[in-house]
Amino acid sequence: MTMRPIVRFGDPVLTTPTTPVTRFDQHTEALVRDLLETVDSPGRAGLAATQIGVGLRVFSYNVEGRIGYVINPEIAELSEELQEGEEGCLSVPGLWYPTTRAERAVVTGVDLRNEPVTLEGTGLMARCLQHETDHLDGILYLERLDPRIRKQARRDVRRSDWFMLDGRPEKTIAGLPSAFGGTG
Repeated sequence: MTMRPIVRFGDPVLTTPTTPVTRFDQHTEALVRDLLETVDSPGRAGLAATQIGVGLRVFSYNVEGRIGYVINPEIAELSEELQEGEEGCLSVPGLWYPTTRAERAVVTGVDLRNEPVTLEGTGLMARCLQHETDHLDGILYLERLDPRIRKQARRDVRRSDWFMLDGRPEKTIAGLPSAFGGTG
């Protein structure tokens, strides 16, 4: 098992929809082990494969003592009841913003044996399920922000010490217009 480095905002892998897993072999097992090890650190609730640079549809979670993973997750159900709360992302380090999510979420997918899995939760678990599935669809939580807050988030990202490297974006800013609904 390996604790993998986290890909940061600006890398196109974060805004590219993932490919479903079709091979359930030792490579998929290794990916799941890496995701589980990487998410198993304080302050980490979830981790999508895209966040370690892998464009496959897999995420791990670590919420309130529950650690696990889902392969090929899809949102099956969202409650009409909403929750408001601060949300952050390992790929957008140090920046937290009020984000509205469904209070309850149900995700379906499969495990390493390609057997059906259903995962449901409320509160933080529901937020995690929605956030990580969004990642796999190429959506960063910043896109879910109220437009005024998104504008402030854009400024905060540009001012962050992790966004620029040698005067240039760390990788590319291809995700900037998408994640913020335009430039400016």
